[in-house]
Amino acid sequence: MKVIRVVAMALTIGIGMGSAAMADGFKNCTKLDKASWKPASEAEAKAKAAGYEVRRSKIEGSCYEVYGVKEGKLYELFYSPEDLTLKHTIAK
Repeated sequence: MKVIRVVAMALTIGIGMGSAAMADGFKNCTKLDKASWKPASEAEAKAKAAGYEVRRSKIEGSCYEVYGVKEGKLYELFYSPEDLTLKHTIAK
């Protein structure tokens, strides 16, 4: 019985660590209050101007996360809603 509990705990910890590893989002772009953020559509426009085909966007922490495709490859682009600077890029 004790062995089963130890194995179950190990699996639970392993699954939790795997989930954390899969969460690769960048979340810290600004400390500015959301009421002062520029519109998300402007982050999408910046990605388009940089040559990305924008698929969707969302708020991730204090960043605008824009999903775009360029040269057949998917990217996650993280923009600061404060000044729309590109803070981080992840190629998928």
